[in-house]
Amino acid sequence: MPSEGFHVHGAHEHALEHHAQHEGPGLAQYVAIFTAILATLGAMVSYHVSATQNEAMMLKNEAVLESTQASDQWSFYQAKSTKGHLMSLAADLATGGKRAYYLDQAARYESQKAQIKAQAEALDAKSHRSDAHSQTLMRPLHRSELSLSLIQIAISLASITALTRKRWLFYLAGTAAAGGLGFAALSIL
Repeated sequence: MPSEGFHVHGAHEHALEHHAQHEGPGLAQYVAIFTAILATLGAMVSYHVSATQNEAMMLKNEAVLESTQASDQWSFYQAKSTKGHLMSLAADLATGGKRAYYLDQAARYESQKAQIKAQAEALDAKSHRSDAHSQTLMRPLHRSELSLSLIQIAISLASITALTRKRWLFYLAGTAAAGGLGFAALSIL
């Protein structure tokens, strides 16, 4: 027949039960929540850094491409200019009907140069705008990277806090996190 015994709690079990019921969450629970929140915010900042960096690089590539196209147009402009000068020289040396032909060719090259110059200038301007926009995106990116570094430092300090149970490390982690969030806000604005 099984005996109906009773269980006697030891002092340690009683203290743990009392702590769980009356003391509330401990430092480890705060550190865990803090770390989870920081990891989430760090992921968001990291995404922002990556997206901004990709956009800036695409704009920089676009600026280089447009600059190359403008350079090609300027080379084309130079070629037309050279041909026009040669036609003018040929007209000066020619006699009779050939002179009119060479002058007509020189005029044709001169009119083509105007169109080519307009295209080259437009591509140059577009290249400068793309480059300026890329630079504008890169400036706050450095703040975002600093923000991400401070958030990672805060997570590391929080982990050390969980191991050592030193509250002052938790406060230091909070300070690093606040700095990281401050730089994140500055980079977004």
